[in-house]
Amino acid sequence: MIYRVLLVCMGNICRSPTAEVVLRHMIKINGLGDRVEVDSAGTHGYHVGEAPDSRTQRAASARGYNLSQLRARKVALQDLDYFDLILAMDRSNLDNLQRMAMPEQLPKIQLLMDYAGNFEDDEVPDPYYGLGHGFDLVLDMVEDAAKGVVEAVQKKLSSG
Repeated sequence: MIYRVLLVCMGNICRSPTAEVVLRHMIKINGLGDRVEVDSAGTHGYHVGEAPDSRTQRAASARGYNLSQLRARKVALQDLDYFDLILAMDRSNLDNLQRMAMPEQLPKIQLLMDYAGNFEDDEVPDPYYGLGHGFDLVLDMVEDAAKGVVEAVQKKLSSG
């Protein structure tokens, strides 16, 4: 069984590609790399085909993550069937995903920060229009939540 996780923000150039690479790394170091597929997408098509924001790439690179191969894409309706868990970065994107979904798909659409252990925030703030430190905060939040996602996926895989 392959378990599939999709991470979603608005444009797929800051938060969700960061979350994709962080979660993929944590999945790999926990020995689940051959059992879990991780991808990211945006609810809007503003940046389709573009690499992640250079500030995002710089902040991620400083922590050893490489986002240079990623390209932005828009969430497609078939993603709602294909992925087992779809995690939005904020309530606005959660709402967009829920409006696209069929009723039976709704339970798999959640907020990433529901899995966080150290942050009480329910949304990962969009760093795009802010100052540089916002990209580091995104990494802190995503790393925290990714640990919880890995634990949940491990439980799901062990229970079949």
